[in-house]
Amino acid sequence: MSFATSRLALVKPSASTWVSQVAKEAKARSEDVIDLGLGEPDFDTPDHIKDAAHQAALRGETKYPPTNGTLEMRQTILNKLKRENNLDYALDEVIVSNGATQVLFNTLMATLEPGGEVLLSTPHFGRYKDIVLRLGGVPVPLAGAGFRLKPDQLSKAITPKTRWLLLNQPSNPSDAVYSDAEIASLGAMLADHARVLVLSDEIYEQILFDRRISHSFAALCPHLKDHTLTVKGVSESNAMAGWRIGNGVGAKALIAAMVKVQSQIRSGACSIAQAAALNASQNDVRRFRAAFERLRNLVVARVADIPGLTLDPTGGAFYGLIDCDALIDSPSTPFSSDADVTAYLLKAAGVAAVPGSTFDLPHFFRISTAMFEEVLNKALDGIAKAVADLKGLSP
Repeated sequence: MSFATSRLALVKPSASTWVSQVAKEAKARSEDVIDLGLGEPDFDTPDHIKDAAHQAALRGETKYPPTNGTLEMRQTILNKLKRENNLDYALDEVIVSNGATQVLFNTLMATLEPGGEVLLSTPHFGRYKDIVLRLGGVPVPLAGAGFRLKPDQLSKAITPKTRWLLLNQPSNPSDAVYSDAEIASLGAMLADHARVLVLSDEIYEQILFDRRISHSFAALCPHLKDHTLTVKGVSESNAMAGWRIGNGVGAKALIAAMVKVQSQIRSGACSIAQAAALNASQNDVRRFRAAFERLRNLVVARVADIPGLTLDPTGGAFYGLIDCDALIDSPSTPFSSDADVTAYLLKAAGVAAVPGSTFDLPHFFRISTAMFEEVLNKALDGIAKAVADLKGLSP
């Protein structure tokens, strides 16, 4: 007997979560496995944030929170946006949700009609496509040069059914970062398409390398501010993934519709987690960002020494999207897909990674670089040995 709807049959379980679960099961069997599949910082939440949560609980802040977020949390978000992103919003133009993924779900649930199209820059976070499919929409993957969309490419993809452009930068999984000029050119093109809304996922905005500075889509394209929903949060930048606090800002009517959705699905985000997030610190952000950049440099250098694998330096976030095309359909290897490669790495190297086909980018695989240095080095040692054991590859 089947309990799932036909719509749910289109949705696959999260690949990164599945890979992580496989790794956990292997560890439970006493196998030596390093999980590089799940995009979660290996660092612990700073003590002052945990202490703030404790104090909030002692004060009795344990009642049902407002559906759209506590007043203190929303005001803190607005102050941050004005100070750091040059964005000015009102209290009824922000929602606090159970992580950034729920913000995305709320947005599309509130606005996407069956058959509505959502343009996705590939490679893209796997849940984007799944959420669209779950809501009866049509995901439209677009492969841009250097993992970035161009205005003419975007213009050709827009149809009367296009409802959203979902833009994520720095990107998961590619870590691609757009220049201000590239964002402005996309915004200029979209000015002629008033029906197309922009969902700008900026969850990794504070994890930028090589002295890059983050500028929000809505700030660079002010003429589209009322057509843009901006997503941010503290999960990645403050090592607070498990606290599940994300937020979205946009037009009052859009946020009101999203609050209505949230009221029926999750209600308000955890009051204690919101109190903790109020204490997210730029000092922590700078410390974590510096660590992530060192780890990026380590991984790029190590992969450069592994024949058959290629990794270009990344602009932000904490992933390595590794090109393994040389290992696929080669007379010297048994692989016909990126899934074959990741299965081999799990078996031969004890390293769990996510196949690129999950992100609509075959012949790649993704690893998380948000690990302690000794863990990453051990994983890369295993990958290097596993690849070296394949015959016929030239350095």
